[in-house]
Amino acid sequence: MKTKITLALAMLASLLTSANNITVSNISLENLNAPQNWVQVEFDLSWENSWRISAGPSNWDAAWIFIKYRVNSGDWAHAQLSQTDFVAASGSTINITADGVGAFVYRDSDGSGDLNLQNMRLRWNYGSIGTNDIIDVQVFALEMVYVPQGTFSVGSSGTEVGKFYSGFTFIPYQINSENAITVGTGNGNLYYSVATVGSRPGDQLGPIPATFPKGYNAFYCMKYEMTQGQYVGFFNTLTATQKTANDITGPNGKNQDTELNRNTISWVEGSATATTTSPDLPLNYVNNDILYAYLDWAGLRPITELEYEKACRGPIAPKANEFAWGSSNIASNPYTYINLLQPNELVTNPEVGTGNALYGSTNGTPSGPKRVGILAASANNKTREETGGSYYGIMELSGNLYERCITVGNPEGRSFTATHGNGIISAAGLANVTSWPTTNTGIGYRGGSFFNGTDFIRVSDRYDAASVLAGANNRLGFRGVRSTN
Repeated sequence: MKTKITLALAMLASLLTSANNITVSNISLENLNAPQNWVQVEFDLSWENSWRISAGPSNWDAAWIFIKYRVNSGDWAHAQLSQTDFVAASGSTINITADGVGAFVYRDSDGSGDLNLQNMRLRWNYGSIGTNDIIDVQVFALEMVYVPQGTFSVGSSGTEVGKFYSGFTFIPYQINSENAITVGTGNGNLYYSVATVGSRPGDQLGPIPATFPKGYNAFYCMKYEMTQGQYVGFFNTLTATQKTANDITGPNGKNQDTELNRNTISWVEGSATATTTSPDLPLNYVNNDILYAYLDWAGLRPITELEYEKACRGPIAPKANEFAWGSSNIASNPYTYINLLQPNELVTNPEVGTGNALYGSTNGTPSGPKRVGILAASANNKTREETGGSYYGIMELSGNLYERCITVGNPEGRSFTATHGNGIISAAGLANVTSWPTTNTGIGYRGGSFFNGTDFIRVSDRYDAASVLAGANNRLGFRGVRSTN
């Protein structure tokens, strides 16, 4: 609908609903300040199963909010937010990032349960838009989890391939700062083996520079793997050229518009919009260029493999052969499902008293990734093991789809820094963050997938930590993170 604003600045507010029951609604533009070229974007925000706790993990979940706009039906652009003149709903905190790319919204005190925040406002510095222009606005929301600063360990005393360990001692390596890490066999250094035939854990070289994100500093991580609905929201804001470069239905993706391995995204080349009939399923058939483009567009960055291990186990001492839920116990019987492809897709027979994960033995029929959060929604008891959740409450870090992580196992990966996307991709449809790897070298693969056996989905397994894979396939997904400093 069109909303008439003071001084004849007309605005059209659009609605976007993201995956897993996080919802933005009732968008409007308020308090236009034409002389200073800003206006407040007002909206309601809600999501399920929110929390904030001061003990144990001492963390919270949050919504990452960013805004896109277009003028007179032109190209979509990223809205710059101000750190002033925002309004938080009762019971919430708003944290605008220093670069103005987006904002984190989360509970202002301990609590848990569904969260319904009304009449939130963010100030948008809109610049040189004319007073008679028609503006379309979209507010995007992604569920994130806060991972606090602190010491943790990588590796384990188990049999995981290529696992990290400390020098000659073969015990887990402790990370207690963001300082550079020496890689080698000397006492106190970080090291790992490459002896297993076929494994690609890396070149055993270093150092890992101080600028490489090691997980000691706090960061936010996407609660779930990137979904098909989130991809469609991204894709539909692109220009024709950018769409062609990021077309997951083309030859660099699944190469068809019909469903393939549970990917239901369809785009008729040249049309304005892509669609999907399963917006809550994780995104497979995505290549590294699309990964980078999405994260740049959303103001996020890739996760590193050290941050991946921190996100799984937190400060808890590593256990031999553990999975993301903190034990080596795991379900072994095939799952059965109801409500296929729907937002309430569920497992009808989750195992009790052990770890649930979507991997080779349990994946069942149909084969392929299952909707994000399915194990938490299906569990009989909401324990870490039965839901498959990490120490911090991040889901599906073991199984479902592989996590793409920046590796420490080659120079391209080690040169990565914690630079975030700025919401703007190139005219050609590519990310343009100079400190991110520019080729497929630099990304590795952790956490395994629905197809793999138990060995590949363990937290410390690094069989493919420095594998160089071109193109896309049905087992690879990703999630983004954002540093807090």
